[in-house]
Amino acid sequence: MASRLPSSSRVLPPLIRHALRGRQHERQRLLRQLSSTAVKVTTTHAAAGATSASDHHHDDDYDGGGGGGGGKSPSRLEGLRSRLDREGSSLREFAEAAASSSSSSSSSSSSLEPAAVVRRKAPPKSERILPKPRWLKAAPATSPKYRELRATVRSLGLATVCEEARCPNIGDCWGGGDDGGGKKSDDDDDDLHHRHGTATATIMIMGDTCTRGCSFCAVKTSRKPPPLDPDEPRKVAEAVSSWGLDYVVLTSVDRDDLDDQGSEHFRDVVRELKRLATSSGKGPIVEALTPDFRGDLDLVTRVATSGLDVYAHNVETVERLTPRVRDRRAGYDQSMSVLAHVKAVNPNVLTKTSIMLGLGETDGEVRITLDELRRNDVDVVTFGQYLQPSRRHLPVKEYVTPEKFDEWRVVAEEEMGFKYCASGPLVRSSYKAGEFFLKNMVREKEREGLATEAV
Repeated sequence: MASRLPSSSRVLPPLIRHALRGRQHERQRLLRQLSSTAVKVTTTHAAAGATSASDHHHDDDYDGGGGGGGGKSPSRLEGLRSRLDREGSSLREFAEAAASSSSSSSSSSSSLEPAAVVRRKAPPKSERILPKPRWLKAAPATSPKYRELRATVRSLGLATVCEEARCPNIGDCWGGGDDGGGKKSDDDDDDLHHRHGTATATIMIMGDTCTRGCSFCAVKTSRKPPPLDPDEPRKVAEAVSSWGLDYVVLTSVDRDDLDDQGSEHFRDVVRELKRLATSSGKGPIVEALTPDFRGDLDLVTRVATSGLDVYAHNVETVERLTPRVRDRRAGYDQSMSVLAHVKAVNPNVLTKTSIMLGLGETDGEVRITLDELRRNDVDVVTFGQYLQPSRRHLPVKEYVTPEKFDEWRVVAEEEMGFKYCASGPLVRSSYKAGEFFLKNMVREKEREGLATEAV
């Protein structure tokens, strides 16, 4: 049996311990080879006494063709034993020398104590996540209007992108800027804008599971989501009617698993909302935040001519970052073609898109993107800070300051000629979309009035 390493080797540095282990493994290999050879020699001698001369000749050939009976096996066995003795001696000398060197260099004390092992810890993942700045603070969702909308969503089995995408502004949008007091005046019953501001809800149709997996999005994904609910258009219209909203945003997951990618279903929901508005005499402004339908412009036309007021489709980021940020089936040029086609088939509809900042884009790239959007006749653009939903998603490269967001608003409206730009750290594509839209309408009327006076 192989002898154990000297106890002094247990305190040796790692490299020496590794060398000792290698020598010990070599010694064990030699012992196994020696044992195997001894068994062969014993078997050969036993056979030599009981077989014929021809058998002796066969055994001699097997053992190397030497003299009768044992051949060269005894010499080979002796050679292995001699080598093993030499290896064992050198191993002991090596261990003792290394232990002596280690003790003399590490400590002058007579007693040899175990050396402390210093272990390096990998930096925690949290160090790669930038701390959120003070300006990224969202108001808690506590208003009566928020609770009312949430209860209706639950009762009708609807999904909202506000919840599925973990939007930080859900209390602000759903509450419409309510002060939280919940006070209600009889004179304000028919004026939601005065009572709660302009409440906005973003309803996500066609289910809560997407067929794509963008690196920034928290919505769950699957190759084969559940089938569409044929009763969803009625449910959505019922919910919006009960809420009394001024402005409703419809969005959806991507449904690449469907032949028409859900375009007909999207169209049915918009038409049902508009039918409700016609019958009641008062209905909400409808914005549709759509997928790209894989660039199939016939499907885009189906939604663009459904009667909606605002057609939104997000480019999300600059061209260079698109392959990293968005699903492989999406594309920068594909999104631009969708927005351009909407204006071609419905010149009266407003087109809108959104850009996330903080993903590593440069100012020059953002300007190029804005210029291309204007060349495709996009009317409204929004800027918001990208926030990492979880550790599995893209990390934030930069937290853009509120002052920088203000600069982009000025660039978009005054330099590039967009009709409206909502820009801020917590702005999302549909964040307070109703208030932004109505303010834009007021600004347009003011401009028209000034132009008339000038004439």
